[in-house]
Amino acid sequence: MGLTWTDDPQPNGNGEHPIVALLAVVAILLAILLITWARVEVHGTADLEAALAEPRAEHAPVPPPETAPTKEQRDVDEAVTSSRFATGFSP
Repeated sequence: MGLTWTDDPQPNGNGEHPIVALLAVVAILLAILLITWARVEVHGTADLEAALAEPRAEHAPVPPPETAPTKEQRDVDEAVTSSRFATGFSP
């Protein structure tokens, strides 16, 4: 049995050099910073500050939808769903 020894082990990078991969990551981070800086310069930060300072309603009641199903409709939907799963016709 013959063995082949290679002095140049490469990780599975599809032939991509590690420096190129590092430069790509740096370019992505710089693009994110540039886009963020441009957004702040154009729009300012007033809307972000207002959104962060807005008080949240912790226990505000949620109004029911205007087309809420009746109890009878919910019972029918439940029966249809359970029969679908019982017969193997589940979506």
